[in-house]
Amino acid sequence: MTLRILLLMDPVIPVPPRHYGGIERVIADVAAGLSRRGHDVTLWAAPGSHVPGLVEPFGHEGEWTRWSNARNLATLAARFWRRPGRFDLVHNFGRLAYLAPVLRRDLPKVHTYMRPVNPRNMRIARALGATRLRYTAVSAAIRDTGLPGGGDWSVVYNCAPVDRYTARTDVDAATAPLVFLSRLERCKGAHTAISVARRLGRRLTIAGTVSPLPAEREYFERELAPQIDGSLVRYIGPVDDAQKDVLLGSAAALLLPIEWEEPFPVVLPEALACGTPAIAFRRGGVPEGIEHGKTGFLCDTAEEMADLVGQLDRIDRHRCRDEAERRFSDGAIVDAYERLYREMMAR
Repeated sequence: MTLRILLLMDPVIPVPPRHYGGIERVIADVAAGLSRRGHDVTLWAAPGSHVPGLVEPFGHEGEWTRWSNARNLATLAARFWRRPGRFDLVHNFGRLAYLAPVLRRDLPKVHTYMRPVNPRNMRIARALGATRLRYTAVSAAIRDTGLPGGGDWSVVYNCAPVDRYTARTDVDAATAPLVFLSRLERCKGAHTAISVARRLGRRLTIAGTVSPLPAEREYFERELAPQIDGSLVRYIGPVDDAQKDVLLGSAAALLLPIEWEEPFPVVLPEALACGTPAIAFRRGGVPEGIEHGKTGFLCDTAEEMADLVGQLDRIDRHRCRDEAERRFSDGAIVDAYERLYREMMAR
């Protein structure tokens, strides 16, 4: 069954992102996968977006204010009103409010959460008469934050296009550098990754975007920059897909010393696709992506993380790649969404 599918995202970062942007990257991979399978895909997202199918931009890149959100909602409402029968199904990755114009319509609607959920939003949607609305979350941990609000829920993890990454299985776990790849904000834990590297005398490469938020920029300049010596600890800035493939593939491990309830970072399946294990703090949805002792390690402190670096030779990098293909590939995740779409259409 060929479907006319609308994918919808907040117009803050283009789809796919130029550098950092986890959800925008996933949307691009899902759009490409659906198009390859013959579906008619339309994307409403930020200017500069490009995916297989039709792209209809709205909003202004980087703008996120109360006024811009109201203007964006009005723009989307007008689009839905002009073409009421244009789509067979709407899959929204942006604000739940974007579905307000079609909540009561007999139109299948999927809303994906990649952040902790406010259950009040489910109750509001139900009070507004929402029909044929299904919620998905990128981890069971995120789903559980939304369950108190009611509604039908499924878990569909974030993906990585495994064909874009090279499985490197001959990396020396004792001498290869460690890697930290994320947005450089305190909750991501780069300072802990540095302390682990210094404790062990192991090389650490840091990659990612410095946050524009004043408090986070101060964090980078005061706590991270003084420790970046270009030798033991290197910072290489944002990386594109090709650079990421080399960076992750040549690493002994990806460090994820997160300090918040991380939903499910895209960099985790990307690392596994390269055959690279992850050592992560046991927070949020991250434990759902790591088989302890098989594709990486889970821990709770910097001391434990440092100890586990010494056990990386226990990990079979072939198994990491196999798990990426089986559970987190773009094909596996598009399969999951397609099953959900067909179930909703059948109802």
